[in-house]
Amino acid sequence: MLTTDVELARTAAQAGAAVVRAMFGASPVRVEKSGGDFATAADMEAERAILDVIRTARPGDAVTGEEIGRTGPAGAERMWLVDPLCGTLNYAVRSMLVAVNVALRVGSDITVAASADPFADEVFWTDGLHACVRRGGMDEPLKPSPDSRLVDVNLDPPFPSAPAFRAAALLADPGFAERFRPRVVSTTLAVAWVAAGRRAAYVTDGRLHDSVHFAAGVALCRAAGCVVTGLDGLPPHTGAGGLVVAADQETHAALLDLIRPCR
Repeated sequence: MLTTDVELARTAAQAGAAVVRAMFGASPVRVEKSGGDFATAADMEAERAILDVIRTARPGDAVTGEEIGRTGPAGAERMWLVDPLCGTLNYAVRSMLVAVNVALRVGSDITVAASADPFADEVFWTDGLHACVRRGGMDEPLKPSPDSRLVDVNLDPPFPSAPAFRAAALLADPGFAERFRPRVVSTTLAVAWVAAGRRAAYVTDGRLHDSVHFAAGVALCRAAGCVVTGLDGLPPHTGAGGLVVAADQETHAALLDLIRPCR
């Protein structure tokens, strides 16, 4: 029996990851969405597996899934945010850079979260106080580090801050190349990597409140001690939008100095 919310988040993310792993390499059946976006059969099946775990353990909770949408009691204080396959385009062309994200919002706070890497067999998780990665049944605390100087930048649309801010302009700034090295993996697995010290920072545009894509990663980074703000340096969801997650204050300040001229 799953007695705690964080156990449930880990188990649900791992259930989705098992589906994603099992269906990898199959001819992807695409379900077209708006704006040229699409889901694969693996997205749908992974979300069903995650929902089965959550509904069995917490039938009174609501769930918002990327593919199926909102289900459960109207007005529920507890809302699970589920992204069953973050990096669908990667997955469809047989790239293993994907994540399975599960987070629980209670009231206005994300209280627990898990982000699973189906192919590294890792699950990054937080209970709101601690942040760890579980591999081989063992937990290791997450330790952010700026040492790599690698900054992941999300170049996928939409770009609601354009023309005031464009991520491509940030990459073209000579000051960025002097200090950092860009990476674009096109999955929020890279947000978890900031918490784990595998990236120095992550930058994206967008309106991210209750985002099934970003809720888990942001919760992980906060619990790990990263600096987490919007593009304007204000707390997320309070100002210009977007997200800047950095391993430390120095890296965060340097990125904001680069972002300001773009804005």
